[in-house]
Amino acid sequence: MSVMSSRSSPFLKAGHWPTLLAAFLYFDFTFAVWVLNGAMAPFISESYSLDAASKGFMISLPILSGALMRFPLGLLSQYIGRKSAAMVEMSLIVVALLYGFFFVDSYDRVLAMGVLLGIAGASFGVALSLGSGWYPPRYKGLAMGIAGAGNSGTVLAVLFAPPLAVAYGWQAVYGIAAATMVLPMIVMLVCAKEPPDREHQTLRGHLSCLWEKDGWAFSLIYIVTFGGFVGLSSFLPTYFHDQFHVTKVQAGQLTMLAALMGSATRALGGYVSDRVGGVTTLTGVLALVIGSLVLCGLAGGSLVLTTLLFMLCFAALGAGNGALFQLVPLRWPLTTAVAGSMIGEIGALGGGFIPNAMGLSKQYGGSYLGGFLAFALLAVAMLAMLRIVQIRWTRTWAERGGRARPVVAEAEPESSIDFSAAKA
Repeated sequence: MSVMSSRSSPFLKAGHWPTLLAAFLYFDFTFAVWVLNGAMAPFISESYSLDAASKGFMISLPILSGALMRFPLGLLSQYIGRKSAAMVEMSLIVVALLYGFFFVDSYDRVLAMGVLLGIAGASFGVALSLGSGWYPPRYKGLAMGIAGAGNSGTVLAVLFAPPLAVAYGWQAVYGIAAATMVLPMIVMLVCAKEPPDREHQTLRGHLSCLWEKDGWAFSLIYIVTFGGFVGLSSFLPTYFHDQFHVTKVQAGQLTMLAALMGSATRALGGYVSDRVGGVTTLTGVLALVIGSLVLCGLAGGSLVLTTLLFMLCFAALGAGNGALFQLVPLRWPLTTAVAGSMIGEIGALGGGFIPNAMGLSKQYGGSYLGGFLAFALLAVAMLAMLRIVQIRWTRTWAERGGRARPVVAEAEPESSIDFSAAKA
């Protein structure tokens, strides 16, 4: 407990760490549920003898569904509060998982379950805004990185779902997942406090970021960083199992190594971006993603090399997610939850691109190389766009490189919120 005492780091004292912890667990467990079908894809595919294209579609469906549900949840959180919205969402997730446990017994119902798992994918914008809402601008990148590191839920899914599926059957994993949701719900109920940075606006005000060029620029970049993370982490168990003929459990363990890197570097990306700027960090990240994706596609004959390259790629993707969301509260300081949900919604759609591209590439081209190259080309386009739009960003709302602009007094940041209230 001494770490959280008055002698703790300036970062911990600057905000309300129990709320940040609750936001992390909320995102962690919901993310694990969101990618559950991807983690169990080798089992489901075997049960229904799916071809490569059907596998890709089945894996992509929860991702696409979750992307479409993000903005409505972010909008709801502006009216009932982020803590309440999180509790509502987690309650719905439990109901969805119980449906999977009791009623999923055909491929059509697997697809229906994929749509319901999208409920869990809606948590992103609310979790990050809740976790960072107590922190002043100079620490928001790190706070969002810590809350966003809840995408380590992928690690939980790929590490535990396959052995549980072997022991009890893959349908039973839905029921086990429903029971585990009790933990983040209790922590959220007991520990979280609604942040003070809430502002009542008209519906048009909430939707304004949809009509802004910056909103779409952020979203397109996020298609690569977050879409790449969730799409690859969902597809890798199938890729490792089909490409290298490892066991289903081993495929999950190999995916875990890559996903863990992406989760660990998200907070690092936010931390580095607070210092050198999100634009600078994203530039390096996208270049690394492009190179590692191409090499992953070319290294399909070596399991060790492919695994190491995926770890490098995921480390870059995770840092990119943290870097981009260091910029979001600088651009939309009073509507971070809604802007984050919109960006997350469109960005997550990129996660649906990868499983489908991989499946179609394998089925019609005989290998997965085409899927890797297609996503690498998309990353090239986003890097070029970033270098163009950052010129205007650094002239209007950010310092050079994408750093936060200094405020007149730390006690009264731009949003006129007294963050010292977190100590109460």
